Amino acid sequence: MQMSDTRQIAVSPAQVYAALLDPEVLKACVPGAQEVTGSPQEGFEATVVQKVGPVKATFKGEVEISDMVENTSLKLSGTGKGGAAGFAKGEADVRLVENDGGCELSYDVEAKVGGKLAQLGSRIIDGFAKKMADQFFSNLQEQLEGPAPEDEGDDDAPSKKGWFGRAKG
Repeated sequence: MQMSDTRQIAVSPAQVYAALLDPEVLKACVPGAQEVTGSPQEGFEATVVQKVGPVKATFKGEVEISDMVENTSLKLSGTGKGGAAGFAKGEADVRLVENDGGCELSYDVEAKVGGKLAQLGSRIIDGFAKKMADQFFSNLQEQLEGPAPEDEGDDDAPSKKGWFGRAKG
Protein backbone atom coordinates (compact mmCIF):
# COMPACT_ATOMS: atom_id res chain seq x y z
CA MET A 1 0.00 0.00 0.00
CA GLN A 2 1.31 3.42 -0.90
CA MET A 3 0.07 6.87 0.06
CA SER A 4 1.22 10.46 -0.13
CA ASP A 5 0.11 13.71 1.45
CA THR A 6 1.20 17.26 2.18
CA ARG A 7 0.43 19.48 5.14
CA GLN A 8 1.30 22.99 6.27
CA ILE A 9 2.91 23.34 9.71
CA ALA A 10 3.31 26.80 11.22
CA VAL A 11 6.91 26.33 12.43
CA SER A 12 10.28 26.29 10.68
CA PRO A 13 11.61 23.24 8.84
CA ALA A 14 14.40 23.07 11.45
CA GLN A 15 11.81 22.66 14.23
CA VAL A 16 9.96 19.93 12.32
CA TYR A 17 13.22 18.14 11.52
CA ALA A 18 14.34 18.25 15.16
CA ALA A 19 10.95 16.95 16.32
CA LEU A 20 11.18 13.94 13.97
CA LEU A 21 14.49 13.00 15.63
CA ASP A 22 13.21 13.26 19.22
CA PRO A 23 12.06 9.97 20.82
CA GLU A 24 9.62 11.77 23.16
CA VAL A 25 7.95 13.54 20.23
CA LEU A 26 7.81 10.28 18.28
CA LYS A 27 6.17 8.55 21.25
CA ALA A 28 3.56 11.31 21.41
CA CYS A 29 2.93 11.11 17.66
CA VAL A 30 2.80 7.37 16.93
CA PRO A 31 -0.77 6.19 17.59
CA GLY A 32 -0.75 3.52 20.29
CA ALA A 33 2.92 4.02 21.20
CA GLN A 34 3.69 2.73 24.70
CA GLU A 35 7.43 3.33 24.57
CA VAL A 36 9.99 4.81 22.16
CA THR A 37 13.68 4.74 23.05
CA GLY A 38 16.93 5.25 21.19
CA SER A 39 18.57 7.89 19.06
CA PRO A 40 18.63 8.93 15.40
CA GLN A 41 22.16 7.57 15.03
CA GLU A 42 21.48 4.12 16.50
CA GLY A 43 17.81 3.85 15.62
CA PHE A 44 14.76 3.70 17.85
CA GLU A 45 12.98 0.79 19.50
CA ALA A 46 9.24 1.06 19.95
CA THR A 47 6.35 -0.79 21.54
CA VAL A 48 2.99 -0.03 19.93
CA VAL A 49 -0.43 -1.46 20.75
CA GLN A 50 -2.94 -1.36 17.89
CA LYS A 51 -6.26 -2.90 16.95
CA VAL A 52 -6.74 -3.58 13.25
CA GLY A 53 -10.23 -4.83 12.58
CA PRO A 54 -10.77 -7.72 15.02
CA VAL A 55 -7.03 -8.22 15.62
CA LYS A 56 -5.41 -6.45 18.59
CA ALA A 57 -1.67 -6.82 18.95
CA THR A 58 1.37 -5.42 20.69
CA PHE A 59 4.07 -4.72 18.14
CA LYS A 60 7.69 -4.53 19.14
CA GLY A 61 9.81 -2.97 16.47
CA GLU A 62 12.64 -0.83 15.30
CA VAL A 63 12.74 2.45 13.42
CA GLU A 64 15.79 3.60 11.51
CA ILE A 65 16.35 7.07 10.13
CA SER A 66 18.38 7.38 6.95
CA ASP A 67 18.99 9.66 3.97
CA MET A 68 19.14 12.57 6.41
CA VAL A 69 19.57 16.03 4.87
CA GLU A 70 19.41 18.47 7.79
CA ASN A 71 16.20 20.52 7.89
CA THR A 72 15.26 19.25 4.40
CA SER A 73 14.45 15.53 4.28
CA LEU A 74 14.80 12.10 5.86
CA LYS A 75 13.55 8.55 5.53
CA LEU A 76 11.88 6.68 8.40
CA SER A 77 11.98 2.88 8.03
CA GLY A 78 10.28 0.64 10.54
CA THR A 79 9.50 -2.99 11.20
CA GLY A 80 7.30 -4.44 13.90
CA LYS A 81 6.39 -7.95 14.99
CA GLY A 82 3.06 -8.58 16.64
CA GLY A 83 3.42 -12.26 17.53
CA ALA A 84 0.54 -14.35 16.18
CA ALA A 85 -1.02 -11.23 14.63
CA GLY A 86 1.82 -11.00 12.15
CA PHE A 87 4.16 -8.23 11.16
CA ALA A 88 4.11 -4.73 9.73
CA LYS A 89 6.80 -2.78 8.00
CA GLY A 90 6.95 0.50 6.22
CA GLU A 91 8.94 3.45 5.03
CA ALA A 92 8.16 7.14 4.92
CA ASP A 93 10.10 9.64 2.80
CA VAL A 94 9.60 13.02 4.45
CA ARG A 95 10.42 16.33 2.75
CA LEU A 96 10.39 19.77 4.35
CA VAL A 97 10.17 23.02 2.38
CA GLU A 98 10.16 26.46 3.98
CA ASN A 99 7.25 28.69 2.98
CA ASP A 100 5.62 31.92 4.15
CA GLY A 101 3.58 30.32 6.91
CA GLY A 102 6.34 28.03 8.20
CA CYS A 103 6.93 24.64 6.62
CA GLU A 104 5.34 22.44 4.00
CA LEU A 105 5.77 18.81 5.02
CA SER A 106 5.16 16.20 2.33
CA TYR A 107 5.49 12.46 2.68
CA ASP A 108 5.30 9.26 0.70
CA VAL A 109 4.56 6.15 2.74
CA GLU A 110 4.78 2.51 1.74
CA ALA A 111 3.44 -0.11 4.16
CA LYS A 112 3.27 -3.92 4.14
CA VAL A 113 1.74 -6.43 6.53
CA GLY A 114 1.86 -10.20 6.88
CA GLY A 115 0.40 -12.97 9.03
CA LYS A 116 -3.15 -12.74 10.41
CA LEU A 117 -3.19 -9.04 9.60
CA ALA A 118 -2.79 -9.74 5.88
CA GLN A 119 -5.82 -12.05 6.02
CA LEU A 120 -8.08 -9.11 6.94
CA GLY A 121 -8.05 -7.93 3.35
CA SER A 122 -6.51 -5.00 1.57
CA ARG A 123 -9.47 -2.65 2.11
CA ILE A 124 -9.22 -2.85 5.91
CA ILE A 125 -5.40 -2.74 5.88
CA ASP A 126 -5.24 0.17 3.43
CA GLY A 127 -7.74 2.18 5.47
CA PHE A 128 -5.87 1.42 8.69
CA ALA A 129 -2.48 2.36 7.20
CA LYS A 130 -3.84 5.66 5.87
CA LYS A 131 -5.44 6.43 9.24
CA MET A 132 -2.16 5.67 11.06
CA ALA A 133 -0.12 7.91 8.73
CA ASP A 134 -2.67 10.75 8.93
CA GLN A 135 -2.83 10.46 12.72
CA PHE A 136 0.97 10.47 13.06
CA PHE A 137 1.39 13.66 11.03
CA SER A 138 -1.65 15.31 12.68
CA ASN A 139 -0.15 14.52 16.09
CA LEU A 140 3.21 15.90 14.94
CA GLN A 141 1.53 19.10 13.79
CA GLU A 142 -0.27 19.46 17.13
CA GLN A 143 2.97 18.80 19.06
CA LEU A 144 4.66 21.61 17.14
CA GLU A 145 1.83 24.15 16.87
CA GLY A 146 -0.09 23.38 20.05
CA PRO A 147 -3.78 22.45 20.14
CA ALA A 148 -6.08 23.79 17.45
CA PRO A 149 -7.78 27.06 18.48
CA GLU A 150 -11.14 25.37 19.07
CA ASP A 151 -9.48 23.13 21.68
CA GLU A 152 -8.34 26.07 23.80
CA GLY A 153 -11.69 26.81 25.45
CA ASP A 154 -12.55 29.89 23.36
CA ASP A 155 -16.27 30.48 23.96
CA ASP A 156 -16.76 31.73 20.38
CA ALA A 157 -15.13 28.64 18.84
CA PRO A 158 -17.29 25.70 17.78
CA SER A 159 -17.48 23.02 20.46
CA LYS A 160 -16.08 19.55 19.84
CA LYS A 161 -17.97 18.10 22.81
CA GLY A 162 -20.80 16.75 20.70
CA TRP A 163 -24.46 17.56 21.00
CA PHE A 164 -24.73 16.69 24.72
CA GLY A 165 -21.95 19.10 25.73
CA ARG A 166 -23.46 21.89 23.61
CA ALA A 167 -26.91 21.30 25.07
CA LYS A 168 -25.60 21.64 28.63
CA GLY A 169 -23.59 24.78 27.82
